[in-house]
Amino acid sequence: MEFVATCPKGFESLLAGELHSLGAEGVRPLVGQVSFTGSLADAYRCCLWSRLASNVTLVLARVGAANADQLYEGLSAIPWEDHVAPGATMAIEARGTNEQLRNTQFVALRSKDAVADRLLSRRGARPLVNTDAPDVGIVVRLSRERALVGIDLTGEPLFNRSWESAAAGRGRLAPRRADYAAALLEAGCWFRDVRHGSPVLVNLFPGTGSVAVEAASQALDRAPGLLRVRWGFSRWAGHDADAWDALAAEAADRAEAGVENSVELLLCDSRPGAEAAARRALRAADMDVEPRFLSPGELAATVGDGSPLLVADLAWPQPDDLASEAEALSLFSAGVGAVARHDGAGVVALSPDDAANAAAGGGPVEAIDVILGRDEATIRCYDPMSLSTEHPLVELRGNAGSVPVLVGASDQFAARLAKVAKLRAKWAAREDVSCYRVYDADLPDYAVSIDLYRGSETPGRWLYVSEYAAPKDVNAGLARRRLLDVLAIAPRVLDVDPANVHVRVRTRARGGSQYADGGREGRAATRDGMARDTRLGRRRDGHVELPRGAHLVDEGGLTFEVNFSERLDCGLFLDHRETRAMVRELMKRTPGGSFLNLFAYTGTASCYASDGGAGLTTTVDLSRPSLDWARRNMERNGFVGRNHEFIQADVLQWVADRRHEHRYTWDLVFCDVPTFSNSNRMHTSSWDVQRDHADLIISVSRLLSRGGCAIFSCNLRSFKPDIETLEKAGVELADITAKTIPEDFSRNPKIHHAYLVTRREDGITARELGL
Repeated sequence: MEFVATCPKGFESLLAGELHSLGAEGVRPLVGQVSFTGSLADAYRCCLWSRLASNVTLVLARVGAANADQLYEGLSAIPWEDHVAPGATMAIEARGTNEQLRNTQFVALRSKDAVADRLLSRRGARPLVNTDAPDVGIVVRLSRERALVGIDLTGEPLFNRSWESAAAGRGRLAPRRADYAAALLEAGCWFRDVRHGSPVLVNLFPGTGSVAVEAASQALDRAPGLLRVRWGFSRWAGHDADAWDALAAEAADRAEAGVENSVELLLCDSRPGAEAAARRALRAADMDVEPRFLSPGELAATVGDGSPLLVADLAWPQPDDLASEAEALSLFSAGVGAVARHDGAGVVALSPDDAANAAAGGGPVEAIDVILGRDEATIRCYDPMSLSTEHPLVELRGNAGSVPVLVGASDQFAARLAKVAKLRAKWAAREDVSCYRVYDADLPDYAVSIDLYRGSETPGRWLYVSEYAAPKDVNAGLARRRLLDVLAIAPRVLDVDPANVHVRVRTRARGGSQYADGGREGRAATRDGMARDTRLGRRRDGHVELPRGAHLVDEGGLTFEVNFSERLDCGLFLDHRETRAMVRELMKRTPGGSFLNLFAYTGTASCYASDGGAGLTTTVDLSRPSLDWARRNMERNGFVGRNHEFIQADVLQWVADRRHEHRYTWDLVFCDVPTFSNSNRMHTSSWDVQRDHADLIISVSRLLSRGGCAIFSCNLRSFKPDIETLEKAGVELADITAKTIPEDFSRNPKIHHAYLVTRREDGITARELGL
């Protein structure tokens, strides 16, 4: 008999080897499948024991399929009465198309008609169709002008193990399919280790435990299909029950004897819920094996004698989760070092790119390209004996230990970071600053900024790492490996949990709107007829609720909400620390005065103004979520009531409207503008700070009360104010940038520009204001 076993793309050679070891003959790897010959018992054995096949099909015939009529005639000639028993249900699975047969549903329908008409002519009755759980599954696979027709012997795919649903639980870990776990073990020659006795598996990032279960199953000689209840051949008319019963009994005997076998599972995964998920999977699969979960520091000391196989799943981080990727690669590097000193050890990694090679210290001896969902990945097999014995390892100062890195020069970054972090910590303690910039591209090759945030009400430390776009002449792969080293080293040096490291990659492209929008609107009329948000943050036991992923930090005696995971910016621009303090001091000049915050974002300047004695604050932004955030910040600091307005509006249009009304003025205005914006909710087509700033500054000056002033700020490094146009409009502009740059941003004084705006007729100077 001829059979075809299907598999994921890339598994063909692995599956061919497995089928050969199971006694199949004539094994021939194809694309996405492996054909073989043998008896029906041989096919049953493959169904029961194969860990890599998706399903097994008994080939009945190959028929012409140049068009629908030819396909119909070919299927009508097959003796279906020998395969579909009277009263049995059936279903057709059609795959593939050709020039004439372009729709698989039509192919399935035409094939069903052929089978049904054949049975009608032989029995006088048409079979029933059951697409959910048919008694007989018929496979029709088109390839050019031919079609393979066969019986599906497996039914539900073989990679759906019986234990997976019970092991899933409610965790957030993405499961790795059982056949992919088996492929990693097959590539690493785990079966060889099992046959030699006392196998040791070191599994990094086991996730929901698929690799651990598959490894234990092989070690205990447990057939992966032993607990399976339903098979595709069970109600097929050609089923050989005696042959199957003999194979099932043999598998049960082997499983019973295999309980005496030994296997050591050493698992390491820092993700929440990983240990519970792996243990749950082993219990659900009825594996009487107790795994040992290790911390990264325990790897080298725990891997004892023997020839361990290291299996690392490095494909779990999302493409933009660089902090997790750095942690994974660093642990993989440490794991390679732990097993490399053992004779006969093996290393296998599932990774999305070649960064794993740098972490391993050399290239793989074999690489198998596979598909994970819609993404490409590679199973990489390494020979520990051929890997570099001088794998980069950065020794950290103090008791911080060492960190495996991808680039040897990263030791310079580690030394520099440790030095500046120590100096910055002393400065922060002296100045009572809890959130500050630690590092800002001190070394050109490591062009990142690192901000440290410390929690206020609840303890916690978070790192916000921003990468500056590398020059075009810098190799992109090298730049990425440097960034991954930064993300591995920084949390160790700064004593931050790697899970609390957040990354943003900067580009030189002009962005769209400054802030994202979303949420629902809640509005009421304001004193000027515009929409004003009257909703206060929800309270629980007297406190404002904290949104998902948010934390509270202190600055200048005030408390602010930050969020590193839900938004592009965390909610507190550290470079404006001095500017906000300046707003508070200027507000003290006019106790009970009015303050206007334009492009307000999270309203931190409104909080400072209120703390300085503002009797009225008006906070304006286009983004509803930002206004909600600003309102929560104000309420947490005790600034509530109808004298604090939150207005959702296009700031440019709103300022223009207020300017022409001549009804309302403010004593102090803070205007921190985006560099560029093209939100489709703006009245103007776009905003460009260099092109449009003069009109905005002039409009803002018209909103100032007599003797009032404004602070205008932007972060375009090349910004040049249009002094001539402003002077013609009677606007005085004084550059106060130097007074607004905090000490921790002194390396980068162009982080922003700041100007004091006054009206010439008022005759107020920056010096008179203490600036």
